[in-house]
Amino acid sequence: MSTEQNGQKLTLVQLLPNMLTVTAICAGLTAIRFGLQGNYELAVQLILLAAILDGLDGRLARALGSDSKMGAELDSLADFLNFGVAPGMLLYVWALEDTRQLGWLAVLVYAVCAVTRLARFNVARKAENGSAENAYFIGIPSPAGAILVMLPMYASFAFETPQIIPDVLLSIYIAGIGFLMIGRFPVWSFKTTRISQRRVKVFLVGFAAIGAAVAIYTWVALVVLSLIYISAVVWMLPSSRRALAQTKSDDAARDDT
Repeated sequence: MSTEQNGQKLTLVQLLPNMLTVTAICAGLTAIRFGLQGNYELAVQLILLAAILDGLDGRLARALGSDSKMGAELDSLADFLNFGVAPGMLLYVWALEDTRQLGWLAVLVYAVCAVTRLARFNVARKAENGSAENAYFIGIPSPAGAILVMLPMYASFAFETPQIIPDVLLSIYIAGIGFLMIGRFPVWSFKTTRISQRRVKVFLVGFAAIGAAVAIYTWVALVVLSLIYISAVVWMLPSSRRALAQTKSDDAARDDT
């Protein structure tokens, strides 16, 4: 429901989006717990689960007509925990605990960038006042940032090697991903993608192949997908800038009429 009314009763189905958000929060907190206990693979999987749930709860809320201001705020707080706090903490206890000041500084930079990015997104969302979803993010979204920042862990798990990246470079990488989240460059949003009917079968086959690869060769597949995402952002950046500029121009023209 777009408006919250006092005394209004909701069905369990309508509460499902918020239940998914709470589940994601529990997954993020549990990921921190397993990370502190040294069970890093399960901790990473829980953060990935939180990312999947984050992609479902908002869509489900709009489909059920049960989106609310409380749900939006809950989702934002969950995003900060799951994608701003948990990945940084996990990387710190995995590889940077011995560096102390340097590693912790990188984690702090990443977390502050994540919360800044979420605050900026919330302000933009309220300014749009429920308008249609934009085709572009400004900066890398926080779930993608969390997935990318854990890339060194995927590589370590995939090739069964200890963390071999120098601590200084790993700290720079973590902070760098944080700065990408608050960057002022456009990033194509997959949420607004439309698939033509002629290509639906090809898309579904490709989706099934990727899903199977992630299920069977989880860590190798995540390494490859992360590198593909980074390459796609860089490759599409010029066209994304032009498209975003054209969109703003069209919006300004409509406002003037």
